[in-house]
Amino acid sequence: MAAKAEQRKTQIVVVGGGAGGLELVRRLGTRLGRDAYDIILVERNRTHIWKPLLHEVAAGSLDANMDEVGYGGHGVRWGYRFFYGTFAGIDRERRLVHTAPLLDEDGKEVIGAHAIRYDYLVLAVGGVSNDFGIPGVAEHALFLEDRQQADQFRSKLLNACLRVTHKVAQGETDAMVRIAIVGAGATGVELAAELYNAAHALRHYGLEVFDETRLKVTILEAGPRILPALPDKLAEAAAAELEALGVEILTDTAVDAVEASAVRMEGGRTIAADLSLWAAGVKGPDYLSDLGGLEVDRSKRLVVRPSLQTTVDDRIFAIGDCCSYTPANEERPIPPRAQAAHQMATLVFENIVGLAEGRPLQDFIYNDRGSLVALSRFSTVGSLMGNLVGGRMAVEGRLARIAYASLYRMHLIAIHGWIKGLAMILVGHVNRIVRPKLKLH
Repeated sequence: MAAKAEQRKTQIVVVGGGAGGLELVRRLGTRLGRDAYDIILVERNRTHIWKPLLHEVAAGSLDANMDEVGYGGHGVRWGYRFFYGTFAGIDRERRLVHTAPLLDEDGKEVIGAHAIRYDYLVLAVGGVSNDFGIPGVAEHALFLEDRQQADQFRSKLLNACLRVTHKVAQGETDAMVRIAIVGAGATGVELAAELYNAAHALRHYGLEVFDETRLKVTILEAGPRILPALPDKLAEAAAAELEALGVEILTDTAVDAVEASAVRMEGGRTIAADLSLWAAGVKGPDYLSDLGGLEVDRSKRLVVRPSLQTTVDDRIFAIGDCCSYTPANEERPIPPRAQAAHQMATLVFENIVGLAEGRPLQDFIYNDRGSLVALSRFSTVGSLMGNLVGGRMAVEGRLARIAYASLYRMHLIAIHGWIKGLAMILVGHVNRIVRPKLKLH
């Protein structure tokens, strides 16, 4: 008698290995296993690093090689497959995910274009910086969207510091590294403080005549104040701390153009900038506007229903920065933040498992747990609990620093599980003691 044909596995494809996507495939792999399900992560990078750490990588304060997670090994451990490739589109009718050909450094094809079947698809492709169509941003500004961009910023920063060191040695006593940061949200503010921390340490790493007095950082914000997600009092405290470090803060300042070595503001005023960092908002990648007819909002983010299924296709979910969900009785979508991605990953996990087990889908309920901003080693400010207690509890100093550190620890546990997650936290404490304070290569 002929052997019984192997039953086709249910294929779940997750595109994007950020915090939400990586947590989701780990939980799906752990719960559903490999026998009846094939869980695939499609990602264009080989390794993962938590996005809120990128400002430290950019300043050289964190060696990403010590904190990154390899998708291949992680997938073997947690029961999913890692497909290394760049997302190129979907065919909703045939339920296929398309990936672009993989090229090496010389432009030669390593792996051809692929089509991956899916029964359920989760888009967790993240967001990109919104340049609002301002001239020169794409050509001259730097961004902090991924590890590669953070490494690029660090390389340019170190070159600028070396250049100034040489000028000072040649007698140009007023030489400085000038950095313009456009956008005063958490990324821009945290980077500004981290730059001064790094500059302070550079003289101990071979740049004897360079320190924080050779650094001039300017933050430009179109709104009335920095850190709009925080209460006024905490934003004012953060601004005072930054100004004490030497940061110039220009609020109510709209940028008109970014040039090769300057930023031009409305009204014609310009400030010189050896490096310009754009951190002025998040939108969905442009290709989402023409992705299988899926609905997007004006920021090119995928519009979803309360179940986090896209509005036109029940088999496609979206989570994280690429997802636009506006709760009932709210006017604006949930902001693109790490805590939202984590909560969305949890809900989609429950809903996919619910579909497998024949249970009704749950609706997404966002719990705002507040915001925390770390000004490097100088200070930490934020608000805790959010709507969990019907209001916010302002925190500063040691309590805020402990709470901020706990966010990364929770991320490690979410992607590694409790045992390895706790081990990684312990290793992190040891590394902070034994590894160099700065990454200069």
